[in-house]
Amino acid sequence: MVGVSTVVEASAEADASACADDALLQRVRDRDEAAFAELVRRHLGAVHTYLLRMTRSSADSEDLAQETFLRVWQKASAYKPGKVRATTWIHRIAHNLCVDGFRRHSAKGGHLVDSDLSNAGGGSDELADTGSDPFLQQSATETRSLLLATLSALPESQRAAFVLCQMQGFSNAQAADILRVDVRALESLLARARRTLREAISDGNEVNA
Repeated sequence: MVGVSTVVEASAEADASACADDALLQRVRDRDEAAFAELVRRHLGAVHTYLLRMTRSSADSEDLAQETFLRVWQKASAYKPGKVRATTWIHRIAHNLCVDGFRRHSAKGGHLVDSDLSNAGGGSDELADTGSDPFLQQSATETRSLLLATLSALPESQRAAFVLCQMQGFSNAQAADILRVDVRALESLLARARRTLREAISDGNEVNA
């Protein structure tokens, strides 16, 4: 069980990080390039991972990540400290760009999602370690491929809710802020995504039995 002191320490660390982000964004508003570089260093990894998990395309996720931080530089004056955390605000920009990308590709009759799931990333955090047992490893690989395929096929809003809460570590409230929905709507999206993923795993296990 996690001790109270551990929770308090984690909360204090998160608050300190948020304050540091606020200070950096204030400097970015004044066109401080060093502050912008530090902000990118602190958040690029998480933003790129989110976009990669949403698009399943290395090229698209890299382009969208670059565009995200270009928007951060351009719109730093729009950030309101205390209203949302900087990481939430930055992920909201990334998410909006991602949605715009889906819509553009859909209008052209194409797909932003890459069919090559090997680019998806995020292996160790999605499946338990199977050790050196080759049968367990094969089963884990097949399950992961099934999960990634099912995740990619989810409606964009359900996929975003699942990725943000289950894979990126955001709370339901933070994810709701990013998606600009209320918490109840976020929880509904999350429940539907989980149900679809559970059914896919169950069906896959029946086929392989």
